[in-house]
Amino acid sequence: MLLLIACCCNAMPDAQQYNTGPVDCCVNFSSVVIPKKYVSEIKKTHHSCMLKGFIVKTVKGGSFCFRESVPWVLKAYYQMQNHEGSGQQQ
Repeated sequence: MLLLIACCCNAMPDAQQYNTGPVDCCVNFSSVVIPKKYVSEIKKTHHSCMLKGFIVKTVKGGSFCFRESVPWVLKAYYQMQNHEGSGQQQ
């Protein structure tokens, strides 16, 4: 009965609200501008993440989170998507 109540009431401990699986989510967002020549990959956060944004990986292996509304990240993301979709090599 307790299990039924917990499921129906969406009762969930705070720690379980956050995704603990093998997906990339952002907790903090950066405000720095990374020059395009240092960006190796840009991907959107997983759809299950509480905070939506982009994860930018650098050629030196660093990862930075940026909000969805950061203009330079949006532009670089769409340029990379279009470039990859055209079948051309970088």
